[in-house]
Amino acid sequence: MYFIDHSFLIVYGEEAGLRKAFGLRRAFARHLEHPGVVTVSPRGRNGAAMSDRLNSKIIIVTGGTSGMGEATVKRLAGEGATVVIGARDKARGEAVAAEASADGGTVVFVPTDVTREEDVARLVDFTVKEFGALHGAFNNAGGGNSQGSIREVDAPFWETVIALNLTSVFYSLKHEIPAIIASGGGAIVNNASVVGAAGDPSAVAYSAAKHGVVGLTRSTALDAAKDGVRVNALLTGLVNTPLWQGFTASNPEAANSILSQQPTGRSADVSEIAAFTAFLLSDESRFISGAALAIDGALTAGY
Repeated sequence: MYFIDHSFLIVYGEEAGLRKAFGLRRAFARHLEHPGVVTVSPRGRNGAAMSDRLNSKIIIVTGGTSGMGEATVKRLAGEGATVVIGARDKARGEAVAAEASADGGTVVFVPTDVTREEDVARLVDFTVKEFGALHGAFNNAGGGNSQGSIREVDAPFWETVIALNLTSVFYSLKHEIPAIIASGGGAIVNNASVVGAAGDPSAVAYSAAKHGVVGLTRSTALDAAKDGVRVNALLTGLVNTPLWQGFTASNPEAANSILSQQPTGRSADVSEIAAFTAFLLSDESRFISGAALAIDGALTAGY
């Protein structure tokens, strides 16, 4: 049986300078901080007004340059949030930031490699210094070439997968939670996977990492609850990301086999993941914390 999810989306951070062409976006972010100032109602590409439930919130999205991360950046910005993208692909990060800002949001890009604690600390520090607060985060970066059974995986491969998919989330939570507490509370969403709820013998390191993300989510939710910080995990299944599209094009028979295992007969659209993430980062979900929430079209319902 195949387990396919966002693990095939490689999105993390990149070294480079920080403060480039942020002038107007910085000014608009500060604009939001002052009561009595009229702000723009966010709108999507179709011109329809979106919810403003995230208005004035400052949110970090790691791995926000493609797929679910990109869709979530645009959704959050469309709902009024100021979004800071942490990712390695500088050109793509700046392009996504420009696109989301053009839709009426405030989005900036900070080059970040989430496998390096100093990069994650710098991302959080930049956000707080630039915008004055941190209210939420979508820890989405992860993936990589994570295939391999226990008999095939060597130690360097194991360490690489764990660093990108688990240790990176530890670094993110370690630095995000104190900043969110200092800002008066907020919410964090960690992108796990359906293989964080069930084993996958063909991706042992990745499955172990995602089980770890679920455990880390629950433990930090308990730790931070009295400080006003909520922490949840998404158990994402098959999602129609660019890499899934590429896989489908190059492996049509395997793709059809995977689709046939989906109870709904289809993959999730990235916009569906983004919408649910936005809800979890909003005050509308203020009593949801410590949960590992499947968004998989009933794939794990029979586990």
